[in-house]
Amino acid sequence: MRRSDAHEYRQAYNAQAVVCAESGQLIVGYGVVTTTADAPGFAATILGMEKRIGLPRTVLTDTGFASGKAIGTLQASGVDPLVAIGRPVDWRPYDFRPEPPPRASRRITEPWRLDMKARLQQNPAKALYALRKQTVEPVFSIIKSAMGFTRFHLRGLANVATEWTLVALAYNCRRITRLMAA
Repeated sequence: MRRSDAHEYRQAYNAQAVVCAESGQLIVGYGVVTTTADAPGFAATILGMEKRIGLPRTVLTDTGFASGKAIGTLQASGVDPLVAIGRPVDWRPYDFRPEPPPRASRRITEPWRLDMKARLQQNPAKALYALRKQTVEPVFSIIKSAMGFTRFHLRGLANVATEWTLVALAYNCRRITRLMAA
């Protein structure tokens, strides 16, 4: 939390949102955790949707949510998670710099990671996972830039969770208005 005596304490939260790819980028689930990592709150955020709107069939997430415990919990509940394992280095056709020397790839030994990597290289899961960037990333971009919400203004986990609920509700109202106008 604090690097040295010369640095200050920071009270920070990690806001998470579950965005539906089929319903016009509406936020259908949300959560706030007090850790900097995404993985600890992943399963709880998804399973928290069960009483409100029901569990999704498939969940698409990036590498930050990769946790064997969370994957097992979701699969036991009937949710099929597609979680990226490692970040692929893409060659960009417009990049004229010399290619960097190849790095040794990270050795993957956990069975669930090997299975997930193999699934994401096959066509049905690969095509479905391609929707993740165009589904959830614009939502956070709109919340931060268009709506101007870049930090929490309240303190305490309960207050921050209420504030994030209001932000998600405001985003959904804005999004529904735009969808109805189109």
